[in-house]
Amino acid sequence: MRVPFVVAAVLFAGSQAAFAQQFQNQTSTKFPPAATSPNEYTNQLTFVDLDADGDLDIVWGNGQGYSSQGAALKPRMFINDGNAVFTDQTDARAPGITGWFRGVEAGDMDGDGDVDLILPQDFNKKPILLENTGGGNFINSSAKLPNINMSSARAQFGDVDNDGDLDLIFNNSGTTSRFGTNGRPRLFLNDGLGNYTDAPTTQTPQTNIAEQMDILFLDVDNDLDLDIYVGTRAGQSKLWLNDGTGVYTNLGAAMPGGGSSYSYDAGDIDGDGDLDLIGINSNTSSQELLLRNNNGIGTSWTNVSAQISPNPSVDDNDSRFFDNDFDGDLDLIVGSLGSSERYYQNNGAGTFTQTSGVIPAVSDSSLDIKVADLNDDGRPDIVTAQGESGSFQNKIFINVSGNVDNRAPVIKLTEQVVPGSSVGPFAVRAQIFDDSANDRGYEFEANAVKLAYSVDGGAATEISMTWTGGWNYRAILPAVPACSNVQYWVVATDRKGNVGTGPTKSYDVRGECGGNPADYNNDGVVDGQDLGILLGGWGSADTDLTGDGITDGADLGLLLGAWGTV
Repeated sequence: MRVPFVVAAVLFAGSQAAFAQQFQNQTSTKFPPAATSPNEYTNQLTFVDLDADGDLDIVWGNGQGYSSQGAALKPRMFINDGNAVFTDQTDARAPGITGWFRGVEAGDMDGDGDVDLILPQDFNKKPILLENTGGGNFINSSAKLPNINMSSARAQFGDVDNDGDLDLIFNNSGTTSRFGTNGRPRLFLNDGLGNYTDAPTTQTPQTNIAEQMDILFLDVDNDLDLDIYVGTRAGQSKLWLNDGTGVYTNLGAAMPGGGSSYSYDAGDIDGDGDLDLIGINSNTSSQELLLRNNNGIGTSWTNVSAQISPNPSVDDNDSRFFDNDFDGDLDLIVGSLGSSERYYQNNGAGTFTQTSGVIPAVSDSSLDIKVADLNDDGRPDIVTAQGESGSFQNKIFINVSGNVDNRAPVIKLTEQVVPGSSVGPFAVRAQIFDDSANDRGYEFEANAVKLAYSVDGGAATEISMTWTGGWNYRAILPAVPACSNVQYWVVATDRKGNVGTGPTKSYDVRGECGGNPADYNNDGVVDGQDLGILLGGWGSADTDLTGDGITDGADLGLLLGAWGTV
């Protein structure tokens, strides 16, 4: 077991100093007392609206033991009354569920509109899949997973193959514990109904990775598919790039080396539109933070850890990027096991400076830290999960004096539809940035992200976009009549009501339109522009004129024969 090095700190500096702090420890009034909800070894937490009432509840991933197996524990479910006062409703909502849970994540596994939960287990156990039967009540549906035991520290939901359902990725460190040395991450594919199969070994790199501690879905190369980052405690962490179909290759040596990391987190630290990475205890053997800057396409990363000041040798366990002051850049909170939490202010260019007086200096054993607005006042609050040592008292810090969120979400990427010869339907994906990122990107309410579209300048129609992992959302544009012009754009509303609107994109649906089918762009004449379109579709069915399913010399002959005609 790691024994935290307790750094001397002033735990109480008088009521006047405590009141001046932005985040106040309100655990005693917000969380249920130990008499009704005992303090337990918590490895991870997640915010999720379990009961669909519009506020964020908390699920705790509990399980006793660091490197050796202890007691099985319940995954505690704390229900929010809307004012960040929580009650423990575990026994009513998930009766009889216990395990050695290192993580917990949420996603709609079966497309029924409610959130389900995945609970990865350590010590060579099968993960537990909790299916929401409605209203935030859960049954054990682990039979829908492959019968594979793992020593897993984390899992994530995400649509790896763009088929509209949520697949699963797991850390897997072998057959003993998460500190094993002979495991490979496992990818489970969803059939669309919440039934999972183990992905073929050709889809992921076939290398064992030692002591896997974290795993992320994120789009590092801005192509709107989900790449995978595997964070390890021993050796080199791995970045796997998605080819768009859910087949992954290892980026290899392009990533700077890492150390003994327990967590990785992603965020755009410098406002250049890509996702950067921070590793906890990962820069050197002295347990510093490792900050990696992305070159924009995920193929080159620069170690910019010197931009964190100070960057001490402290046993930390987790971090979170969030825009604490709503000035348009992401600040940083670090959850520490060896000291107290530390807050760093971003100067807008990705340089972070520690700032005191923001959060109380409480020396405890934080294994996880999350940020979200829990009482609907527009200010982000902080929750820490406690384990490994100390009293195991999870904590909540309410933001009492910070700025109120007045910044709209940013629709960073919207997929361009290329209709070819089809009239639809077409999948459209988008990537959205906001002010407070957790493992599932940003915390939007249900149906808060929309895809709007209009046909031939008519009235706009809105379709709800579904979360597909990381920072990504997806919706389906319906088929429209041939020769139509379609305009579409993404609208996202954050939890405070700020509305962000993405750029308007458009496409023309092809068809004969009463004219010549070789007039691809429907401008009334067959000319060089149409020839360019045909050559661009060479070998595909998109620009096929003869009906044989392929664009080839026969189609070129038809187009040239119609040259200059209407």
